[in-house]
Amino acid sequence: MEIKVHTREKDYSILLERGALYQVKDYVDAKRRVFIVTDSLVPKEYLSILQKQFPNAKSFVFESGEKNKNLSTYAEILKYMLEAQLDRKDVVIALGGGVVGDLSGFAAATYMRGIDYINIPTTVLSQIDSSIGGKTAVDFEGVKNSVGAFHQPSLVIIDPDTLKTLPKRQIRNGLAEAVKMGMTGDEKLFAIFEKEDYMDHMEEIIERSLRYKKRIVEEDEKETGIRRVLNFGHTYGHAYESVMDGRYLHGECVGMGMMRVVKEESVKERLQSVLLRLELPLSCDADQEEVYKRIVNDKKSVGDAVNIIQVNQIGKAVTEVWKKEEIKEALGV
Repeated sequence: MEIKVHTREKDYSILLERGALYQVKDYVDAKRRVFIVTDSLVPKEYLSILQKQFPNAKSFVFESGEKNKNLSTYAEILKYMLEAQLDRKDVVIALGGGVVGDLSGFAAATYMRGIDYINIPTTVLSQIDSSIGGKTAVDFEGVKNSVGAFHQPSLVIIDPDTLKTLPKRQIRNGLAEAVKMGMTGDEKLFAIFEKEDYMDHMEEIIERSLRYKKRIVEEDEKETGIRRVLNFGHTYGHAYESVMDGRYLHGECVGMGMMRVVKEESVKERLQSVLLRLELPLSCDADQEEVYKRIVNDKKSVGDAVNIIQVNQIGKAVTEVWKKEEIKEALGV
């Protein structure tokens, strides 16, 4: 299946197909040099599959984890790209989850003032969300994604077979973002989690999530308007992720963040039921004062207020402006 994405920066395709990892060479001009970025958690088999297709490709493998999505790893990638003598006609391939995609995309966005990159996401989280839309970044001074650039991929290749090696916790972690998509803009997607065995509908969940995010990105590429709905649960979620220092995964923190901001009781009950079905946490023992500090330093804060995405009806999102007192009240501090 091919899904076309149209943005001001460029048009590109999302290829969603089992076995697509074996066909990457069909989409790369043989004259272009290839530089592969991956991390230590991605199965070596996947890197080997790419290396067989691109025997002359250079590769860079970094230690996995959000803690390594920083300027030091970014600088290492740039160093190896220079040593590989890549020029602006060449291409970076990101093979892995969201951290790999963010780092690779940011390196591609800034190397030689911008070169192409192909995103090959291998986690649920990256396949349904972070692999498209062009957001690339690193964390800096404890603030998630605070240094980055918008740089659209030239191609996204999604092979659902790569999910077979994921532990259950990582699958549930990624599906939290699909729940977010359903909450903010696709009631039918949300209904899958309420009524069906989600594991039997994985490809449909990926496709519906991608098509929803594609519509949002096409309308608002640089997040000046409607794209902000995709931040539902993320203001608190990013703060939890930072304060808990890796004890909880990104999607787990987003789930807790969604629970923290929803006010409509009937919506909150339905969300809670779905999160429990996915065995995702509803809350954590984070230091609420520290969470508050992270939120007011969030890039979505404006003066003494923060833009909060709210859902009062499943499938529809609105933006609310919360004063710092409301932020504290929601945290109970």
